[in-house]
Amino acid sequence: MNATAEVVYREMLAHPRDGVADLMCRLQLTEQAVLTALDTLSELTLVRHASKEIQDYRAVDPHLAAEILLSRQQAELAAQHQRVQEAQAAVVQIKSEFVQDGADTELQRLKGVDCVRDHLAELYDGVEEEILTFAPGGAQTAANMESARPLAETLLEQGVQMRTVYLDSARNDSVTVTHADRLATLGGRFRTVPSLPNRLIICDRKAAVVAADPADTAAGAVVVQNPGVVSSLHALFESVWQSARPMNATALPAEGRGLSPQQMEVLRLLALGHTDESVAARLGVSARTARRIATKLMSRLGARSRFQAGVQVSARGLFRP
Repeated sequence: MNATAEVVYREMLAHPRDGVADLMCRLQLTEQAVLTALDTLSELTLVRHASKEIQDYRAVDPHLAAEILLSRQQAELAAQHQRVQEAQAAVVQIKSEFVQDGADTELQRLKGVDCVRDHLAELYDGVEEEILTFAPGGAQTAANMESARPLAETLLEQGVQMRTVYLDSARNDSVTVTHADRLATLGGRFRTVPSLPNRLIICDRKAAVVAADPADTAAGAVVVQNPGVVSSLHALFESVWQSARPMNATALPAEGRGLSPQQMEVLRLLALGHTDESVAARLGVSARTARRIATKLMSRLGARSRFQAGVQVSARGLFRP
């Protein structure tokens, strides 16, 4: 909802009998501006027609309006999650077909951290437009950020666009936040999400580096240069990026029934049968922290088991499987 629509909605709540002409006079707006705002509010179900007159609108009670907006947000989140799942499924299918075709020149396995770092150095040396990164694992180590910073600063100064998605848990680490803030002053963009599927780096939409084992990123990586697979991975990144929140946001707004995005993700993972250890790995937190979050959520839902919590989640419509 834009600023004009919000002002019009507030004025209609304060003066329920006002018509379009009254709103124009009180707010010093043109008729077109008021009508456009009313169309926006109508689409959001925040105003309704009070009679058969085309321009006769009445504001919906704010408590009911809040429930309507909340329901819309939940539906949008569910649709976004569905798109991410579809993109992931497409990647798996394409990769399977690609490997069966034996196109070895477009699929390369890198074993060990040193081999991965050497290959990334080569890729970064030739990058011209953008670098997209999924950085799971929570807070980044000071040593890794210190070694990566000079190259990142050089690329940003050369005009290369850099977008990185961290986990929400990284917000609690001052070193990671400071690193992101420093690069942000040069044009780097950083966002966070409750969980990420895997470590991923995409260079110029031509090559992608994916961790071979999401549970052990030090084991090595797979370099993909097949256009179809890289395109699918890029679509996955963009889908996650759109649902992520800016790193410099002062606070994460609550979703659902007063739950944070991280809590919503924990509920989703529990409902899918993930263990505390698995949830911790996806969120980038310790198993103890994941267990504490899960326990509090189960208590809040009045559930005695993870299965019962999953049933409660679906029953209350907190998210759609």
